[in-house]
Amino acid sequence: MRFGAFVPQGWRSELAGKPVDEHWEWMSDFARLIESSGYESLWVFDHFHTIPEPVQEVTYEAWSLMASLAAVTSTVRLGQMCTCNSYRPPSMLAKIAATIDVISNGRVEMGIGAGWYEHEYHGYGYEFPKPSVRIGMLREGVEIMKAMWTEEEVTYEGKYYNLAGAISSPNPVQDPHIPFWIAGGGEQLTLNVVARHAQYSNFGANLEEFVHKSEVLAGHCRDVGRDFDDIVRSSNFTVLCAATEAEVAEKVAWLESHYSQFLEGDKLARFVDMWTRAAGTPEQLIDMLKPWVDAGLDYTIVFFADSGHTTEGMELFAGEVVPAFS
Repeated sequence: MRFGAFVPQGWRSELAGKPVDEHWEWMSDFARLIESSGYESLWVFDHFHTIPEPVQEVTYEAWSLMASLAAVTSTVRLGQMCTCNSYRPPSMLAKIAATIDVISNGRVEMGIGAGWYEHEYHGYGYEFPKPSVRIGMLREGVEIMKAMWTEEEVTYEGKYYNLAGAISSPNPVQDPHIPFWIAGGGEQLTLNVVARHAQYSNFGANLEEFVHKSEVLAGHCRDVGRDFDDIVRSSNFTVLCAATEAEVAEKVAWLESHYSQFLEGDKLARFVDMWTRAAGTPEQLIDMLKPWVDAGLDYTIVFFADSGHTTEGMELFAGEVVPAFS
């Protein structure tokens, strides 16, 4: 099992209450601590409006952070879970990613998905087409990025994108190209794109769903002639980690208090329940992850729900949970 961790950037309102002039120091120090604690990768989200509700709290832009975090780290991999294909033309996104791959000496991961957050689409002036269109755009976007990273000049004629001699220099440092993490579990279309193009997948809101989607992906791999085992399967977990059950309970109470400024009543209760399903001691979290590993999970990416205000859970998880699966 391999592990990555999210840098707090505000999308989940985790930085609420911290002065803005302290954010970059906190985020950059957190990134360096992810690196020194032994995680293989650090991650950011690609969103503009917060969840669980769109409110007046910061959400820092993903690829600006990629460049900045590349400059303040030296070994950790740099990923986005996941870039929304619709927000940037894929040719421009390929250029941005290749630039940061050079800056980081070959540490970029390309997390990419079709997009889903309709509120921010409309808010930022993007059209929000139906899922089949967004996934078709994703497929073409991946094809364009791969071409931009491996060819000197790219001409592409698609249904959604057209290029007429795009000069792609610099190519990424990584050979043959930056790895694709294609996120999403759409069974007819998205997982077919994964089977054709991805080095990594990302899906599974729960273990039952992860097992089912894995079976669907295996079927697409057979259909397109791809070795299913060539695709690393990953999933994301929102974690609260503490040394004792009493301390875990304190963290859960803190989480409820923190998000009560944005939610109330049943909505708050549902949200807290959803984000505390992976709240536990290291021993409890190890027991929670073991069935996932048995089901074929290769890579765990963790968002620490209290990461906007403390590093304790992230460090404890790195010290006791990660080694149990190494």
